[in-house]
This record gives sequence, C-alpha cells and structure tokens, in this order.
Amino acid sequence: MKKLIWIFALLYALSACSKEEAAPAPADTPAVVEEQSDEVTDAAGETAATTDETLEVVEESAAEAEPADEAIVLAVAETPAVAREWQFKEGQHYVRMVPTQPTVGGADKIEVAEFFMYSCPHCYDMEPFINEWAANKDPNVRFVRVPATWNSLVRLHAQLYYTEEVLARNGVIKDQDAFRESIFQEYHRRGNRMTSKDAIQKLFARFGSVSAEDFERTWNSFEVNQKLRVAGDLQRRYSISSVPAVVVNGKYRTDAGMAGNSYPKLMELIDELTVREGLR
Repeated sequence: MKKLIWIFALLYALSACSKEEAAPAPADTPAVVEEQSDEVTDAAGETAATTDETLEVVEESAAEAEPADEAIVLAVAETPAVAREWQFKEGQHYVRMVPTQPTVGGADKIEVAEFFMYSCPHCYDMEPFINEWAANKDPNVRFVRVPATWNSLVRLHAQLYYTEEVLARNGVIKDQDAFRESIFQEYHRRGNRMTSKDAIQKLFARFGSVSAEDFERTWNSFEVNQKLRVAGDLQRRYSISSVPAVVVNGKYRTDAGMAGNSYPKLMELIDELTVREGLR
C-alpha cells in the first residue's frame, strides 16, 4: 500500500509546475515569491471595480434567493441534476471552494479559467488539449487564461501575456494563437528564457510584427498593470500553488493530476463541472 501511495504521489508531481519550481528570476532581479497583504488585495479590488474587467462573486446561495434570475443551462445538459450519474467526485477529482470566489468576467456566462506559465512544460503539453476544448466549448461558457505571478521572472512573462492579449484584441497582433505557440516554442525548444523586457520586445517584433512604439505603449499601460493585479488577486483567492490548474466559475478547482494524470480526462471533467453549474 505504501508503495502504491508513493507511485501516485510521484505521478501527481509530474503533472504540474509548482511555484517552488517556477523558473529562476533574471540575474539582476532576485526571485521572490510574491505574498500579497490584505491591504494590497483590497486596493487591487477597488481598482478592478473601475475597469470593464470587473470581478463579480457568483454565490450559489445568492442565485437561489433570486427567483427572477434564470440559470445558465448548457446545451449538453438535458436531464435534471438529481437524475444524472456524475463521472467525477468532489474531493477526489476536484475541490469545491467555499465561499465562491470572484471571476474575471460577469455572471452572464459560466467561466473556465486556466492558470498557466509560459515556462511550465506541463502547460505547454496541455496547450493542444485546452485549445481544442476551447474551440468546441458551449457558447454559454467563457474561457479565460490567467498567468501565474509567483516571482519576478514569472510576473515578467505574465506581463508578456497581457501585452499580447491587449495587442491581439486591438488588431495589432493578427493571430494570437500562432503568437502564443511561438512564445512557448521560444522558451521550450530554443532555450530563450526571455529574462528581460528587451528580449521580449524583440519577440513581439519578430512574431507579431509589433512596432516598438505599440509594444512600449501597451507594456506600460494601465490596462496591462490592472490585469496583473487581478491575476495576482485571483491566484491568492483560488489558492493556486501549481500550474496548469483550472477553476470553474470561481467555485471548482482541479488539475490534470486530480483528473487521473490525463489531459483528455481533465477536459471531460471541465465539461462536467460546467454542466453542474448550468443546472444549479
């Protein structure tokens, strides 16, 4: 029995990158795991309210107390929740967070958030699976990516991601999926650790044809800095200690290890959790 427990523990460890395993910080910046105080979190929360990417807590009890609210029913859910046979179990395949935590978007859709790092090989391995899932997800489901911000280098890569996201939304980067793949390839295949702003700017010019002016303006923008604050706050609220991790609607947290060390199973688990939310 002890031997089996040891084997399962080893398999789980291989399926995620923990914040202790995050890539080392650049030589001129010490790697420090960022611990946010309540004061910082409160300030971030107040600032977040001023932007169009506000955090909204979706409480199950609140939803039940408002008879005027209509549940978001997914197309795949055709039978009552009480009549379904669920494949995955709470406490074994996913953790339910109590109370329900804020989400990136509003309550109009069920939100699936993927926490990742560009430097995480497991995130790179999961990329084709989560991309295929996102391309075929239910229209009532919103998919968002949230980069980890554990230390200075990881936070630098998070700033890269949000700069990429804003430039793609504004039409400067024409193909965000191709750009994202190039960044993963640069780190994991070519050994470019992207340890400075200048090194990152060169990638935007090479892969996205982004001018130095567009890059600089977006990199230092209020919007990108606000997104970084929200990411750090959600990381703390969701107790994210390893990536890749997935949170459904601020309520259910899971990962590939909990799903049986299988990315296809994790996609099935995500679908089941969104169905649960649609039936509540």
